Amino acid sequence: QVQLVESGGGLVQPGGSLRLSCAASGSILSINRMGWYRQAPGKQRELVASINTGGNTNYADSVKGRFTISRDNAKNTVYLQMNSLKPEDTAVYYCNADGIMYRTSDSYYGPVGSWGQGTQVTVSS
Repeated sequence: QVQLVESGGGLVQPGGSLRLSCAASGSILSINRMGWYRQAPGKQRELVASINTGGNTNYADSVKGRFTISRDNAKNTVYLQMNSLKPEDTAVYYCNADGIMYRTSDSYYGPVGSWGQGTQVTVSS
């Protein structure tokens, strides 16, 4: 009943920038926390950044000062602005949402979580 759709990935040179977007669709009432994770080949999925309804943010040490997470609660959308990209930032980036409350025609549901399908970010010259 809730889907996350990501966009904005691609190929960029070292030092470049990309902006990822993730929109949650469905009859959503609220989302507690939204975030971005990434998974590089042969590595575990790791948290990149997260933001809650109140705007409190959390970043991985490796991206602090370079990435900025933000959200538009009215649009149920989260963004990740990535600057000064490095080759080690290359990974599939996944959007995640926790504490989703949503409704159907006959009931209310939640809290539930959801993942996006992932978007590839490649940093290479």
